[in-house]
Amino acid sequence: MQIALVAHDIRSTHNVGAFFRTCDGLGIEKIIFSGYTPYPTLEADTRLPHFSDKITRQIHKTALGAESTVAFERFETLKEVLAELKKDNYVLVALEQFPGSASPEDCTKAIKSSFKNRPVALVVGNEIHGVADEILQQMDLIVEIPMHGTKESLNVSVATAIALYSLTTS
Repeated sequence: MQIALVAHDIRSTHNVGAFFRTCDGLGIEKIIFSGYTPYPTLEADTRLPHFSDKITRQIHKTALGAESTVAFERFETLKEVLAELKKDNYVLVALEQFPGSASPEDCTKAIKSSFKNRPVALVVGNEIHGVADEILQQMDLIVEIPMHGTKESLNVSVATAIALYSLTTS
Protein backbone atom coordinates (compact mmCIF):
# COMPACT_ATOMS: atom_id res chain seq x y z
CA MET A 1 0.00 0.00 0.00
CA GLN A 2 1.35 3.44 -0.96
CA ILE A 3 1.24 5.71 2.12
CA ALA A 4 2.13 9.36 2.71
CA LEU A 5 2.26 11.16 6.04
CA VAL A 6 0.93 14.73 6.25
CA ALA A 7 2.26 16.70 9.24
CA HIS A 8 0.43 20.00 9.77
CA ASP A 9 1.33 22.63 12.38
CA ILE A 10 3.64 20.34 14.36
CA ARG A 11 5.73 22.43 16.78
CA SER A 12 8.55 20.09 17.78
CA THR A 13 11.62 19.23 15.72
CA HIS A 14 11.88 16.08 17.88
CA ASN A 15 8.47 14.92 16.65
CA VAL A 16 9.46 15.68 13.06
CA GLY A 17 12.67 13.68 13.51
CA ALA A 18 10.64 10.79 14.94
CA PHE A 19 8.32 10.96 11.91
CA PHE A 20 11.34 10.55 9.63
CA ARG A 21 12.62 7.55 11.62
CA THR A 22 9.20 5.89 11.63
CA CYS A 23 8.60 6.53 7.92
CA ASP A 24 12.02 5.16 7.02
CA GLY A 25 11.50 2.05 9.12
CA LEU A 26 8.04 1.36 7.70
CA GLY A 27 8.78 2.21 4.06
CA ILE A 28 6.41 5.18 3.92
CA GLU A 29 6.46 6.92 0.52
CA LYS A 30 6.91 10.51 1.70
CA ILE A 31 6.19 13.11 4.34
CA ILE A 32 4.32 16.28 3.44
CA PHE A 33 4.82 19.25 5.78
CA SER A 34 2.46 22.22 6.00
CA GLY A 35 1.76 25.19 8.19
CA TYR A 36 4.51 25.98 10.66
CA THR A 37 5.85 22.43 10.92
CA PRO A 38 9.66 22.53 10.92
CA TYR A 39 11.30 20.73 8.00
CA PRO A 40 14.86 20.01 6.82
CA THR A 41 16.59 22.17 4.24
CA LEU A 42 15.00 21.91 0.80
CA GLU A 43 16.53 22.60 -2.59
CA ALA A 44 15.82 26.27 -3.36
CA ASP A 45 14.88 26.81 0.31
CA THR A 46 13.59 30.34 0.86
CA ARG A 47 14.44 30.42 4.57
CA LEU A 48 17.60 32.13 5.75
CA PRO A 49 20.46 29.59 5.51
CA HIS A 50 21.45 29.80 9.18
CA PHE A 51 17.81 29.22 10.19
CA SER A 52 17.20 26.23 7.89
CA ASP A 53 20.57 24.71 8.91
CA LYS A 54 19.69 25.04 12.61
CA ILE A 55 16.27 23.38 12.10
CA THR A 56 17.86 20.60 10.02
CA ARG A 57 20.41 19.91 12.78
CA GLN A 58 17.65 19.76 15.39
CA ILE A 59 15.58 17.34 13.28
CA HIS A 60 18.69 15.22 12.67
CA LYS A 61 19.13 14.66 16.44
CA THR A 62 16.04 12.43 16.40
CA ALA A 63 15.93 11.39 12.74
CA LEU A 64 19.54 10.12 12.80
CA GLY A 65 19.89 10.36 9.02
CA ALA A 66 16.38 9.27 8.04
CA GLU A 67 15.76 12.85 6.91
CA SER A 68 18.10 11.97 4.02
CA THR A 69 16.34 8.73 3.07
CA VAL A 70 12.65 9.66 3.21
CA ALA A 71 11.25 11.92 0.50
CA PHE A 72 9.50 15.04 1.72
CA GLU A 73 7.62 18.03 0.38
CA ARG A 74 6.39 21.25 1.89
CA PHE A 75 3.25 23.29 1.26
CA GLU A 76 2.24 26.55 2.93
CA THR A 77 -1.30 25.43 3.74
CA LEU A 78 -3.06 22.20 4.50
CA LYS A 79 -5.72 23.26 1.99
CA GLU A 80 -3.09 23.06 -0.78
CA VAL A 81 -1.93 19.64 0.44
CA LEU A 82 -5.44 18.18 0.54
CA ALA A 83 -6.27 19.53 -2.93
CA GLU A 84 -3.13 17.87 -4.34
CA LEU A 85 -3.84 14.57 -2.56
CA LYS A 86 -7.47 14.53 -3.72
CA LYS A 87 -6.30 15.19 -7.29
CA ASP A 88 -3.99 12.17 -6.96
CA ASN A 89 -6.87 9.99 -5.63
CA TYR A 90 -5.49 9.47 -2.10
CA VAL A 91 -7.71 8.11 0.66
CA LEU A 92 -7.58 10.82 3.33
CA VAL A 93 -7.28 9.52 6.89
CA ALA A 94 -6.95 11.79 9.92
CA LEU A 95 -5.44 10.63 13.21
CA GLU A 96 -7.65 12.26 15.82
CA GLN A 97 -9.98 11.62 18.75
CA PHE A 98 -13.42 12.13 17.28
CA PRO A 99 -16.91 10.62 17.73
CA GLY A 100 -17.31 7.69 15.36
CA SER A 101 -13.59 7.30 14.71
CA ALA A 102 -12.23 3.85 13.89
CA SER A 103 -9.57 1.80 15.63
CA PRO A 104 -6.37 1.31 13.62
CA GLU A 105 -7.44 -2.25 12.75
CA ASP A 106 -10.95 -1.21 11.64
CA CYS A 107 -9.54 1.70 9.66
CA THR A 108 -7.17 -0.59 7.78
CA LYS A 109 -9.99 -3.06 7.05
CA ALA A 110 -12.17 -0.21 5.72
CA ILE A 111 -9.38 1.00 3.45
CA LYS A 112 -8.81 -2.48 2.05
CA SER A 113 -12.52 -3.17 1.48
CA SER A 114 -13.82 0.22 0.34
CA PHE A 115 -10.80 1.98 -1.17
CA LYS A 116 -8.94 -0.85 -2.89
CA ASN A 117 -5.59 -0.05 -4.49
CA ARG A 118 -5.75 3.67 -3.70
CA PRO A 119 -2.84 5.43 -2.01
CA VAL A 120 -3.41 6.58 1.57
CA ALA A 121 -2.48 9.86 3.27
CA LEU A 122 -2.42 9.93 7.07
CA VAL A 123 -3.00 13.48 8.34
CA VAL A 124 -1.69 14.44 11.79
CA GLY A 125 -2.02 17.80 13.48
CA ASN A 126 -0.71 20.00 16.23
CA GLU A 127 0.48 18.36 19.44
CA ILE A 128 -2.10 20.21 21.56
CA HIS A 129 -5.00 21.03 19.24
CA GLY A 130 -4.87 18.07 16.84
CA VAL A 131 -6.62 18.20 13.47
CA ALA A 132 -9.23 20.97 13.11
CA ASP A 133 -12.90 20.03 12.76
CA GLU A 134 -13.18 21.66 9.32
CA ILE A 135 -10.33 19.41 8.14
CA LEU A 136 -11.88 16.32 9.72
CA GLN A 137 -15.02 16.94 7.65
CA GLN A 138 -12.93 16.48 4.49
CA MET A 139 -11.50 13.10 5.52
CA ASP A 140 -12.58 9.73 4.18
CA LEU A 141 -11.80 8.10 7.55
CA ILE A 142 -10.74 9.11 11.04
CA VAL A 143 -8.56 6.77 13.05
CA GLU A 144 -8.09 6.94 16.82
CA ILE A 145 -5.71 5.04 19.09
CA PRO A 146 -7.85 3.66 21.95
CA MET A 147 -6.60 4.81 25.37
CA HIS A 148 -6.87 2.68 28.52
CA GLY A 149 -4.99 4.74 31.13
CA THR A 150 -5.55 8.10 32.75
CA LYS A 151 -4.05 10.18 29.91
CA GLU A 152 -6.33 11.04 27.02
CA SER A 153 -3.76 10.75 24.25
CA LEU A 154 -0.28 9.72 23.19
CA ASN A 155 2.53 11.92 21.90
CA VAL A 156 1.83 12.74 18.24
CA SER A 157 4.91 10.89 17.00
CA VAL A 158 4.04 7.78 19.02
CA ALA A 159 0.41 7.76 17.87
CA THR A 160 1.56 8.32 14.27
CA ALA A 161 3.95 5.37 14.50
CA ILE A 162 1.16 3.10 15.76
CA ALA A 163 -1.26 4.21 13.03
CA LEU A 164 1.34 3.90 10.26
CA TYR A 165 2.44 0.48 11.53
CA SER A 166 -1.17 -0.69 11.49
CA LEU A 167 -1.64 0.58 7.94
CA THR A 168 1.51 -1.18 6.70
CA THR A 169 1.05 -4.55 8.41
CA SER A 170 -2.65 -5.40 8.17
